[in-house]
Amino acid sequence: MEFDKLADVLKAIADPTRLKMISLLRTRDCCVCELVPIFNISQPAISKHISRLKSAQLVSETRKGQWVFYSLNEQPLKDIGFALSNLPDLSGELLRLRQQGLLVNCE
Repeated sequence: MEFDKLADVLKAIADPTRLKMISLLRTRDCCVCELVPIFNISQPAISKHISRLKSAQLVSETRKGQWVFYSLNEQPLKDIGFALSNLPDLSGELLRLRQQGLLVNCE
């Protein structure tokens, strides 16, 4: 996973409400009308949180008649764990700074 994509997904789940939504959606798909009383916030606020999760490709929607149900895309969450455990070694950047005499000693 690229740094920008990983950062976007992490930003999306950094909000406590969105993180709770992800936890809830792991149980089953939900409609916004179900989420409003659970989170005790307005329907537009719920929709904004869902929209942010959708933009990070963590949530998808399915229409059933007039209702829209949201479900969790688990693969990006699995990708986060893999990406975090396999971040590239950037210690060469510190070595480069040292060689250029730019490494700061904060003692």
